[in-house]
Amino acid sequence: MPLARPAPGPGRVSSPNPALVSQRGARRLPRVPLWLLCAAYVLPGLFGRDPWRNADLVAFGQMVAMAEGRTSWWAPALGGQGTDAALLPHWLGAAFIGLLSPTLDAAFAARLPFALLLGLTLAAAWYTTFHLARTEAAQPLPFAFGGEADPIDYARAMADGALLALMATLGLLQLGHETTPEMLQLFGMALLLYALAAAPHRQVQPRVAVLLALPLLVASGAPTMGLLAGLGGFIVCIASRLPAARRFAVWVAAATLLSAALVWALGSWRWRAVGVLAADLPSIARQWLWFMWPAWPLAMWTLWRWRRQLLHRHISVPLVAVLVALGANLAMGGSDRALMLGLPGLAVLAAFALPTLKRSASAAIDWFSMFFFSVCAITIWVMFVAMHTGVPAKPAANIAKLAPGFEPQFSWVALAIALAGSAAWLALVRWRSGRQREALWKSLVLPAGGVALCWLLLMTLWLPLIDYARSPRPLVDRIARVVPAQACIEAPGVSPVMVAALEYFGGWRVVAGDGKATAGRATSCPWLLRVTRLRADAVASSPVPDAASWEQVAEERRPTERDELTLLYRRRGAP
Repeated sequence: MPLARPAPGPGRVSSPNPALVSQRGARRLPRVPLWLLCAAYVLPGLFGRDPWRNADLVAFGQMVAMAEGRTSWWAPALGGQGTDAALLPHWLGAAFIGLLSPTLDAAFAARLPFALLLGLTLAAAWYTTFHLARTEAAQPLPFAFGGEADPIDYARAMADGALLALMATLGLLQLGHETTPEMLQLFGMALLLYALAAAPHRQVQPRVAVLLALPLLVASGAPTMGLLAGLGGFIVCIASRLPAARRFAVWVAAATLLSAALVWALGSWRWRAVGVLAADLPSIARQWLWFMWPAWPLAMWTLWRWRRQLLHRHISVPLVAVLVALGANLAMGGSDRALMLGLPGLAVLAAFALPTLKRSASAAIDWFSMFFFSVCAITIWVMFVAMHTGVPAKPAANIAKLAPGFEPQFSWVALAIALAGSAAWLALVRWRSGRQREALWKSLVLPAGGVALCWLLLMTLWLPLIDYARSPRPLVDRIARVVPAQACIEAPGVSPVMVAALEYFGGWRVVAGDGKATAGRATSCPWLLRVTRLRADAVASSPVPDAASWEQVAEERRPTERDELTLLYRRRGAP
């Protein structure tokens, strides 16, 4: 069904709307370059790497344990210790591992649904902005003699800008490519924004979306944020001037109540608030500055220029997600994963700055992006050449010092992809440096393209080095020289990251604990692993074993780890 142009309302000419856009400015971004840019953003990091330390590895370790039947699907555990993890995201990863393994590598199989979630999040941000930009309050003012932007063309151009703003945001870059529950939470928040935005324009899709979005949030480990977002969406709908939006409030309320019932049924209500001290505010402020760059300056400009329309849907809908995420970030002591959930709303707000952006501000964004990302790309290439040739000597020496024992791995495929990405960046810079002044989204092309370029180069040219530094495989390989395959290792007080690494990479049976009891008391495992810190101000993470029962046989560390030492013990008398 073709979309009709909305009739101009009675107060449209005298509206405080600050947007003035011509039809030439409302042209959409060509689809093929846009799809290629999205592919360059989503796909790198999906292939050819191990799960990385911390949250990515812990989540994957639970997924593969569930898929292999080593732990319960209703109470996932690592090393026999319950993790209190959100079930739905881990079910998703475990299901893909079970379906696609051993045909595909387990780590790749687990990453597939989360890469799809990232793509769906980008699509949800696009459609959210498209529907919000169609509302009368968001439309640009008509010109005296005609020539203003067509409403649908304007909405498409604004949606393209929001998509670019989301991809350009630095905070989404690494977290958005992990296999963690927060990716499902992010999609749930983006889906909620879509439901609120599309409610006046669609019948079935927004209702299905809101009934999925809020339960997804609470079932993936963010019950408080989900219920608060549902409450905020309900208030926005009730306060709307559009009858269709007010009627949609019933569906938002139903989804919120359904989510609350799901929280109690699953027993997943967890209050993670730790508060924030005055001493933490500077570090949190720095986190906000880089994590939400470059969307936050544009979003602030939107709030200023559209300050007379803060209660209109194109501002209030994305503001719900932003305020919930900022509040959760403060309540959780600066959690970047809570802050990530506000990025789709922030990108939508950033898009509405584009029709009001001055030419000088647009030029500043372009020059900064061109200089910054070009320097980053050149640095990545120089370090790549130094890794493989030893020239320049100083970068090569720095790599050898920071990653001792690393052996560079050359790939013609990776080199070809990196060259193609670099050539595309040069073409993009050349295009933007020409007379391309009309399109609304022009100011965000270089930031989004630069982020995609650097991520592509890192995940091709630097992937072996990054994998060597961030994967626990090198440490596990060293442990495997001493501990035989399929052995039982007791690891009391060891972090879930280490337990997941031992179980997946080493294939050992790990018995973990809280570290309070004497090591070796409860099990008959012939091997004991203890992790200690070398810094004087650090506390050992596992207990000291009884010398009468255990003898130390090795001490190892990750090649890129300076402060952490892994000690291996064998039970006296064990074969």
